[in-house]
Amino acid sequence: MLEVRNLTKTFGDYYAVDHLSFKIEPGSIMGLIGQNGAGKTTTFRLILDFLTANQGEILWNGKKIGKNDYDIIGYLPEERGLYPKVSIQDQLIYFAQLRGKTKKEIEPKIDEWLSRFQVKGKKTDKVKTLSKGNQQKVQLIATLIHEPQLIILDEPFSGLDPVNAELLKEGILSLKKQGSCVIFSSHNMEHVEKICDHLVMLNNGKSVLNGVVHEIRESFGRTKVFLESPLTRDEIALLDGVTDVREREDQTLEITLSNPEVGKEIFRLATADGYIPMFNQQPPTLEEIFKQKVGEANV
Repeated sequence: MLEVRNLTKTFGDYYAVDHLSFKIEPGSIMGLIGQNGAGKTTTFRLILDFLTANQGEILWNGKKIGKNDYDIIGYLPEERGLYPKVSIQDQLIYFAQLRGKTKKEIEPKIDEWLSRFQVKGKKTDKVKTLSKGNQQKVQLIATLIHEPQLIILDEPFSGLDPVNAELLKEGILSLKKQGSCVIFSSHNMEHVEKICDHLVMLNNGKSVLNGVVHEIRESFGRTKVFLESPLTRDEIALLDGVTDVREREDQTLEITLSNPEVGKEIFRLATADGYIPMFNQQPPTLEEIFKQKVGEANV
């Protein structure tokens, strides 16, 4: 288990990380989200001991994390870097050796990992011959091939197309099943919502949300209604408690409420003549919550 307690890092008078605390249990995934400059990468660098905290503790399985623990960490930085003139195979072996593994342990796993991430190229190919997307996948394999117990991924989905993003997601979930702790940052709230068990939202170095994903969403109330019925946009807009009505491309309506209880009245009116194709009342998305919380914090 990774535990961060009251972590603080300043640069002069600027608080990059401001009294941050969270836990990641084995076999769980935490998303660290926030605007650029919110403190995500600084938090990762503090965990990895690239930076020294002004105060706070970082614990691994109840003990202060130390240099002997770093071999069990896999880290993918936002700024990717591989040796372009070195072969895929030699590169993966080299990075694994830096984490305490031997060539004998890693070499038999290389074909499996290249297949899992559908890397187009032979393991003897030099990295510079690969496309940018395949280079990203090789760097991800270098992060994971030693099967770390703690995985830190800084914007891992950046630049990946939907197919490769799905491969990455499957790779992350497979290590979760093996009991690894995973923490990653992303600007894509959809990825966070689909993958994470837990999230921490940062703004100006401070935690403004910390909890289980679905519980956080539910705490904001079911203020979104998706409707397909005989009711018109103008009829719904006249109801008290309706703050916005938008017609989507599929002709259904997206309704925003100031009070979730108004959904009952909309449902009653929409079903007055019987069956309707769709009524779906949901809490706001993570993206909407993110905009709301960041906006509040900046006021």
